[in-house]
Amino acid sequence: MSFDTQTGGHAVYGAAVGILMLEAQFPRIVGDMGNAMTWPFPVHYKVVQGATPDIVVRQDPRVLLPNFLAAAQELVLMGVSGITTNCGFLAVLQQDFQAALDIPVAASSLMQVSMVQKLLPAGKRVGIITINAQTLSPQHLQAAGAALDTPIMGTDPEGEFSRKILNNNLQMDFAKARLELLATAQAMTATYPEVGAIVLECTNMMPYAAEMQQVSGLPIFGMDSFVRWFHSGLMPPRYP
Repeated sequence: MSFDTQTGGHAVYGAAVGILMLEAQFPRIVGDMGNAMTWPFPVHYKVVQGATPDIVVRQDPRVLLPNFLAAAQELVLMGVSGITTNCGFLAVLQQDFQAALDIPVAASSLMQVSMVQKLLPAGKRVGIITINAQTLSPQHLQAAGAALDTPIMGTDPEGEFSRKILNNNLQMDFAKARLELLATAQAMTATYPEVGAIVLECTNMMPYAAEMQQVSGLPIFGMDSFVRWFHSGLMPPRYP
């Protein structure tokens, strides 16, 4: 512990990452971005009023831009050094965040696609698994810096995972959701043999990433890997 003179200005200290959360009520297990026990470091959360999964994923989150910016400014006042969100579809707000805030923002897991692509052998591509393939548009990919022809595989829109999250239900059968995610990972490799790594658009997929890697045989990059990398820059580890 250091007892050197410090400068104040915030109410809370020690949490570098602020997470903008959708206004949702579905349950969140450890591994989910919205479960604070997921993180090995402290984070700040701020719920964005009116930002339901339906609006953000099935409609257009840009109609709630003032709400997102107001919530982000509250996190800045709390003292965070960087801001992220809990939905990959919020890639379309990345530039708005950058224009309005004076700290780094990592709005979407999809921002990893271009970086991961640079890691792959010649002839291999990144594939995206998303909670809603019907509404993940070229605008989302472009905003995230991903190639517009990136292979995309969605979870079953009538399945337990997509239906319960997008309809914002109070209960979810996580055993069923797990099987759906594993089946989607297998379908990705069967449909797109050129895919050499997978990026998970949806932050609620994080608890299943290890098993998805096992059944697909491919590296899996989710929002947890992105936020841990992000945090390591905001608050680098100290070594003896």
